[in-house]
Amino acid sequence: MPVEHASVRVVQKPWGVRDLQPWSSIDGTGDAVGELWFERADKDAPIPALLLKLLFTSAPLSIQVHPDDTFAHAMGLSNGKSEAWYVISAKPDARAGVGLERRVTPQELRASIRNGSIVELVRWRPVKKGDVIFIPAGTIHALGAGIVLAEVQQRSDATFRLFDYGSQRELHEDNGVAVANAWPLRSASNPIRLTDERTVLVASRYFVLERLDLPEGSSWALLAEAETWILVLDGHAAIGLAAATIGQAIFVGGGRTSIEVGVNGLTALVAYPRSVPVGSLLQRLGELATNPAAQGAMAVPRLTGLAQAQA
Repeated sequence: MPVEHASVRVVQKPWGVRDLQPWSSIDGTGDAVGELWFERADKDAPIPALLLKLLFTSAPLSIQVHPDDTFAHAMGLSNGKSEAWYVISAKPDARAGVGLERRVTPQELRASIRNGSIVELVRWRPVKKGDVIFIPAGTIHALGAGIVLAEVQQRSDATFRLFDYGSQRELHEDNGVAVANAWPLRSASNPIRLTDERTVLVASRYFVLERLDLPEGSSWALLAEAETWILVLDGHAAIGLAAATIGQAIFVGGGRTSIEVGVNGLTALVAYPRSVPVGSLLQRLGELATNPAAQGAMAVPRLTGLAQAQA
């Protein structure tokens, strides 16, 4: 059962930033950094199902859409791309585009891509710290400037650009129209609090995303899935033998490991490839000592509304 600090891949983007503090000490003064990808430290390890990222935006990103599994398979790709965003910080005027304002025909969508009016078709919404947005494959979406967010996604880079603010990069009109759900995105349910420490942010077909809020000085057992990612948002902790602080990610390869929380507490995102939350994922060590059977006995609350809204 490996417990390891994730390695970090730096991805330069013209819409990125030069100062990544406090999330990273990486120097972006040369080329702006748009994304940090967290990957297995063991380069010979099996390729994970999920990709965890941090995104930093100083300018709007392209309007784009991702294919579902069926379309991706037809292209010879292993899978499509559904993703979720957790907004870590956002400037007062920051916004994101998710879905369309109204249903349009494929012909109308194609015309809007060609003349640029797709910008007005997209449903733009303000974003703030703590917002959670699930982007199922086929959803037309975009990010504005002034945002730092964590993203968890199916491991795929299949992206079809529909508008790119005058950039000379290629647009993907045919594939974009073919895969796009050209209508407003159905509203998702609010996050669901499982316990005082666990909040389910997204429960989708491809992954579960949770937020952990652990009090200072507490000790826990994490009963992890074979692929479990932990991203520290605030505070610090020792996870197994790996010490983790703000902006760092830990990969846990399944089984039981310990979490010893520091004096500032711990707020972290946890992601794993399942469609429903793991009921016994987190247990306080004192509870396990008095009731060892609690490891497997904790029931998973009904998440029907969340799962249906975000499937």
